[in-house]
Amino acid sequence: MDLLYWLESIRNPLGDAFFSIITHLGEETLFIVAGLLFFWCIDKMEGYFLLSVGLSGTVINQFLKLYFRIPRPWVKDPNFTIVESARAEATGYSFPSGHTQSSVGIFGGLARWNQTLWLRGLSIALCVLVPLSRLYLGVHTPLDVGVSIVIALALVFGLYPVIRKAQNSPKTMRLLLAAMTVLSVAYVLFIECYPFSAEVDPVNFAHGAKNAYTMLGAILGVWVTYEVDSRYTKFETKAVWWAQILKLLLGFALLMGIRAGLKAPLYALLNGHYAADALRYFIMVVFAGCIWPLSFPRFAALGQNDRRTL
Repeated sequence: MDLLYWLESIRNPLGDAFFSIITHLGEETLFIVAGLLFFWCIDKMEGYFLLSVGLSGTVINQFLKLYFRIPRPWVKDPNFTIVESARAEATGYSFPSGHTQSSVGIFGGLARWNQTLWLRGLSIALCVLVPLSRLYLGVHTPLDVGVSIVIALALVFGLYPVIRKAQNSPKTMRLLLAAMTVLSVAYVLFIECYPFSAEVDPVNFAHGAKNAYTMLGAILGVWVTYEVDSRYTKFETKAVWWAQILKLLLGFALLMGIRAGLKAPLYALLNGHYAADALRYFIMVVFAGCIWPLSFPRFAALGQNDRRTL
C-alpha cells in the first residue's frame, strides 16, 4: 500500500482528469471495437490474434479473481481513498486487474503484430499508462497490476507465433480454438462445481459466473466464424476509407442492438440462467463473423474510383 499512498499524496485535478480518461482504454467496449476494426476492416488474422489474446486473458483473469477473492484496496484499508470517478467501473474482486490485462493485451498485441514505428511507440506507451492509471486512481494494488501485465504479455508473445502459423495451417487454428474452448469450459465447471464458502460476495460471484458463460459463448462463436469463413465466406476486408468507417459504425450499432435486444428474452427463455449470456454472445459473434461480412462486397463497391483504401 505504500506506493498507493504515495500516489494518493500527489493527486491533483489535472492528473485525476488525465488518468480518468486513460483508464477507459482498458474497458470491454474498446476491446470489442478494436477486435471488430481489425477483423472487419484491416487484417482478419490480426483480428483473430487480438480476440484470442483478449478472450483467453479474460477467462484466466476471471478465474483468478474468483479463486483468490482479494478485496479492493479501499476495502482492505478504510483509511485509503480513491478517485471517486473511478469507483463505478471498479467492480468485482481486485486481483488481478481486468483493465490492465485488457489494455496490455490489446496494445501489446498491436505492438507485436505491426512494424510501424509510431504505432508500436503509441501502443507501448498505453501499455504503461493504463496500468499506471489503475494505481493512480487507487482501484488496484501493484500486485493486481503486475500479475495482469505478466499474463497479458505471456499471451501476446505466446499466441503470436501460433496465429502466424495458423495463417497457412487451418489445423493450427483449430487446435488453438479447441484449447480456448477447453479453458472456457473448465472455468464454467469451476463456477458450477467448486465448493465456494459462504463468505463469497454474491455480487462478485454473479459477475464472475456471468463472465464464465459469456466467454464460453464468445469463444464458440469465434470457432464457428473461423470454420464458416475459411470454408465458405472468405470475405475481404478492403474498402475505401469512408466505406470502412460506415461498415464499422453500422456493424457495431447492429451488434450492440443484438446484445441489448436479446438479453431479456433469452433470460426469460432460460429462466434467468447465465447460459442465456453464453447464447447471447454466441449469436453476437456469429453475426459479427458470419452474417455482417456478407455485406462487405457492397461496401467494397462504394467509391471504387477512390484508390485510398484501407
